[in-house]
Amino acid sequence: MTGTMRANVNAAFGARCKKDLRRNWFAYLMIVPVLVWYIVFCYLPMWGILISFQDFKPLKGFFGSSWVGFKHYIDFISGPYFIRLVRNTFLLNIWGLVFGFTAPILLAVLLNEVGSAVFKKVVQTVTYMPYFISLVVVCGILRIFVEPNGVITGLFAPFIGGANTSLLTYPELFRPIYTFSGVWQSMGWNSIIYLAAMASINPELYESAYLDGTNRVQRIWYITLPSIMPTIVILLIFAIGGLMASGYEKIILLYNPLTYDTADVIASYVYRRGLREASYSYSTAVGLMSTIVNFFFLVFANYMSKKYTETSIW
Repeated sequence: MTGTMRANVNAAFGARCKKDLRRNWFAYLMIVPVLVWYIVFCYLPMWGILISFQDFKPLKGFFGSSWVGFKHYIDFISGPYFIRLVRNTFLLNIWGLVFGFTAPILLAVLLNEVGSAVFKKVVQTVTYMPYFISLVVVCGILRIFVEPNGVITGLFAPFIGGANTSLLTYPELFRPIYTFSGVWQSMGWNSIIYLAAMASINPELYESAYLDGTNRVQRIWYITLPSIMPTIVILLIFAIGGLMASGYEKIILLYNPLTYDTADVIASYVYRRGLREASYSYSTAVGLMSTIVNFFFLVFANYMSKKYTETSIW
């Protein structure tokens, strides 16, 4: 393409943009608050990653604190808690991926097969409700249920040889408690997107399959699941992209020093070092490393998805 042709193309594109801006100015105006929010709360704070290369002192600020390079990164990797934190974070998210990711799909498929509209609405309401309960309240209820005289403790005490203390003091039980309580709280809400995807399936496909003699399981396997597979793949890519990230709020509300061996993750460690011990530079370095690893997981998952399923984020 010559310079003149390129200039003509750019001019035509600019003219179309101006015309569209004049015609849809109100729609573009609605984007402004979103852009401002992202700039103020997502992009401007990114300057804070600079302190991971400094021995940051709040009184000295960004420009007065001394630079230490990759010292904090090396300290974390060579520290005594590195293997434990990486292992716990990865395993906790694997549990969430296996159970927490598949449960909404299963619930959506089952609801899609329900013939009674009243029963379907009741089940949806009951499964949605836990999502709107405060996380602090959920953890408080959970703590009561796993006390020595709690409901959950009474159910599982025979399998663990009795329980004289809270189940949250058993390191081997933290992951099941954390994971399945999360499934209970978010399963109904997360199933909405799959139900929406199923609503777009052409009913004639089910009718044709029924006339061909297929049973209900076959229709789910050959029509429902393939139709919502692009949605599943996209959400799976995002889930894999967060394998090294765990929300620290629920973990902090549930764990204790007795369960650090299985419950302490990178996010909770960053919280303790950053806020409780005021090691701002060190905690920023740890958090940035976790973010970088998640980014590579996301890119890898997107690449594999695009290669084998032709569905990807970009």
